[in-house]
Amino acid sequence: MSAKAVVRMPGEGKELNLAGKSLRFLVAGEDTKHTSMFDWTLPPGFFTGLHVHRVQEETFFVLEGECEWEVGGRKITATPGTYVFIPPGVPHNIGNASGKTARMIMTVSPPGHEHYFEELAKLIAQSSPPDAGAIAELRERYDTTQISTLRK
Repeated sequence: MSAKAVVRMPGEGKELNLAGKSLRFLVAGEDTKHTSMFDWTLPPGFFTGLHVHRVQEETFFVLEGECEWEVGGRKITATPGTYVFIPPGVPHNIGNASGKTARMIMTVSPPGHEHYFEELAKLIAQSSPPDAGAIAELRERYDTTQISTLRK
């Protein structure tokens, strides 16, 4: 972790292509000891699949578009301004059922989830459909127990 402030101007920060859309790292483990933060653009039809974390806490704040989420058994239509906090142990599915791109800010605590996204982007780019076994192994290594399948 660095001991200096992090300022990201528009367009700055490491960017990955995840399912054809941008995932930008705003703050990562090298910057902080408490959380990581991402600017995540979800393409239409992308769903994480229902999953649960044993340790991680996540937050989501919708900036643009409309998402369809399932959090703790509750279905939510998430429009700009919608915020959700997901503590460990709560099953959730973050997705975009609309025909348009959606964009949100996501945080994950503790940090380190940026490495999951780096590896996931590589797996998704390697084959279509992605190797389900490789994704399942990746998710388990990063505190994620998959309940239903990822859709892209």
